[in-house]
Amino acid sequence: MAGMRSFAEIYEIAADRKGGEDVLESLLDRPKSPDELAAIPDDRWLAKFTQMIFNSGFNWKVVEAKWPGFEEAFAGFDVGRCSMMDDDWFDALLKDTGIVRHGAKIRSVRDNAVMLRDLADHHGSAGRCFAEWPRENYAGLLELLKKRGNRLGGNTGAYALRFMGVDSFIPSQDVVARLVAEGVIDKPPTSKTAMARVQSAFNEWAAESGRSFTEISRVLAMSV
Repeated sequence: MAGMRSFAEIYEIAADRKGGEDVLESLLDRPKSPDELAAIPDDRWLAKFTQMIFNSGFNWKVVEAKWPGFEEAFAGFDVGRCSMMDDDWFDALLKDTGIVRHGAKIRSVRDNAVMLRDLADHHGSAGRCFAEWPRENYAGLLELLKKRGNRLGGNTGAYALRFMGVDSFIPSQDVVARLVAEGVIDKPPTSKTAMARVQSAFNEWAAESGRSFTEISRVLAMSV
């Protein structure tokens, strides 16, 4: 992409900011392998999506402290059971002091269970779908979560995928600042066109460096 620094140049900026390459390398996350991702049960994907949704705009420490209550209230995030959540179960959850009682977010568990069940029907498991998704179109996976999931747009779905070990980039404030500085975008990427430009930049840096999107994303964030 014209005018964009090479990854090597951005890496050098980040290393200088963090006190050297050894320090920078120690701060980088690495993604799981496709086999590791495919082996993750569907209930764990639903649990992580739910956790990120409830963390969004809320004190994550409260969610963390109540998490055993979430696991119990949502039947271990069993995708089949959660996808069939009826009004009685929903009403009981609204009264359950063991969780954060937020109606729209509680409803998202059912909707996202339906999405994961559908992905499993087509791919064998949701984990296999995420594991086999073509890296050069990672933005398409974020779009899928936004369109077919509930409350998984913005960076919520992206953070969930990152924490689960998917090779990923996150358009966080710092990453966006670097992308703007490189002329890739001029503001946070909310349109398909902007995300396509971000994807293209990451594809180029990955081809140059041989590194994962996860590593590149972290380097970009630590370069500003």
